[in-house]
Amino acid sequence: MFWFKIKLFFQQHWIGLAIAAIVVIAVLFPIWYLAGVEENTRKYIISMNVASMPWMVLNTIIFVGFLYLMQSGGLSALKKTRVDAGAVNIRFSDIIGLEEAKREAWEVVQLIKDRTRVKAIGGKILKGALLVGPPGCGKTLMAKAVATEAGIPFLSVSGSEFVEVFVGVGASRVRTLFKQARAYAQAHGACIIFIDEIEVIGRRRILYDAFGGGSETNSTQNQLLVEMDGLSGSDANIIVFGATNAYEGLLDEALLRPGRFDRKIFVDKPNLSERGKLFAHYLSRISYDRGMDLARLARKSVGSSPADIENVVKEAALIAVRNSSAQVSYKDISAAIERIELGVAHRLSMTPRERERIACHEAGHLVTIYLCHPTDDVFKASILHRGGALGVVHHMPIEELHVPDRDSYIGWLRASLGGFAAEKIKYGVTSSGVGSDFASAAHTAHRMVWGMGMGKSGFIGDYSSIRESERSAVITDLLEKETQELMREQLTEVEKLLTENWKIVERFTAELIKREELDYDEIALIFGEFGKPSRMLHPAAEAAEAAPAPWLPNPPGA
Repeated sequence: MFWFKIKLFFQQHWIGLAIAAIVVIAVLFPIWYLAGVEENTRKYIISMNVASMPWMVLNTIIFVGFLYLMQSGGLSALKKTRVDAGAVNIRFSDIIGLEEAKREAWEVVQLIKDRTRVKAIGGKILKGALLVGPPGCGKTLMAKAVATEAGIPFLSVSGSEFVEVFVGVGASRVRTLFKQARAYAQAHGACIIFIDEIEVIGRRRILYDAFGGGSETNSTQNQLLVEMDGLSGSDANIIVFGATNAYEGLLDEALLRPGRFDRKIFVDKPNLSERGKLFAHYLSRISYDRGMDLARLARKSVGSSPADIENVVKEAALIAVRNSSAQVSYKDISAAIERIELGVAHRLSMTPRERERIACHEAGHLVTIYLCHPTDDVFKASILHRGGALGVVHHMPIEELHVPDRDSYIGWLRASLGGFAAEKIKYGVTSSGVGSDFASAAHTAHRMVWGMGMGKSGFIGDYSSIRESERSAVITDLLEKETQELMREQLTEVEKLLTENWKIVERFTAELIKREELDYDEIALIFGEFGKPSRMLHPAAEAAEAAPAPWLPNPPGA
């Protein structure tokens, strides 16, 4: 490997070495020549060269500069960032959560470490691994951890860096990237190329383009396919990691076939236990109330990515500073979540009757969700203006729901109709505030009847996927009628529920008018006064007991 490292040094620094040699020759040769020339002639030659030198230098710089610019890949050079595994020093144990993703990535690490044994039996290590998942979940961090655990360098680039206005530049940059990767692989045994946002150059190729706009992207992707196929004749161990948060079907089939991206590693959002650990990790960087219930924060942030949780903690720190607090409290965290998800609260000038109507509307939502929703719980109720809404009831699932059942959809449908039912009971008529609720209710009922066979008529199938011209008018009328009947049936149930618990609705209406906002503890306390105890949030100990055991890689020699 010593000679490969020497070769790599000359490949990386040949321009500087060549310039130094040219400068030495350009200085020594004229001195030697002029030493043997008659003095007057020597002065004449020197004066003429000095007078014309600025123009010659300027012309040379312009010519060589444009020539090098075109040869090196357009108006902006490819930014290849080499990351040494020792400098990054990110281990799998440093990544919070992502247990299944780490398990899959560890297999890749083992293949890289055992590349000599794999080659000895005639096999080949994988060519590429595709990291798929929502943004902000740690795909880049996972790629760096693989390089650290395997002890090899990797080149980090973005898919947009291959896009340029000049034709052929993207393909040229792909060749340049793989050429450098082979040099590192020969010097260090293997190398990882990490391409972030690979869908930029990996989307399905356009085969019939009248204007030629997709030709450049096609040529760039074709060059990537050729390089990953190993048609260059190199035996270097190069593994390509591609990261994308786009739909997997968006990528070209040739890129996903065996022999290119052989593995798919799904980097998904954290679960309940992992969110609690993430809050503990990010809160440890700041001063915060040690008595804070992290399990409650984890339940209040269902569906949040690690980046979302970090952003919440940063926003909470800013809120604490604005409130002149010495440390971040649960109230600051709650305010940060609401500001990010619901928007900044504004106080509008309203008549007392409008305030009462809005408070009654939100109280209807609150009581309906709290008493009859099987999966959601209420974390906040407010009659302040947020993000275009005059009031809001912030409710979320208490845990991840991957396959909601009919009871969950019925709960969401009733939750949408709670405000309408409360206004109808109290005033006999409703206001324009029910518009967005009706849109949500109609969408939920339509999905249940048309697409998931949750109606009572016995229709099986997803009729929403069938074009209207191919659908029977009779079936369409029956499905529309059943959707309306489902909404009317659930509205009746909601009106019955609120009528039976109208004292609770009135109490929350009065509290919202008085306080404008109610947090979870305040809401649970009022329900407790009417014999309706808190039901959803469990202490941190129970959440920790329910958490799966963390995954650890096999110890050396196992």
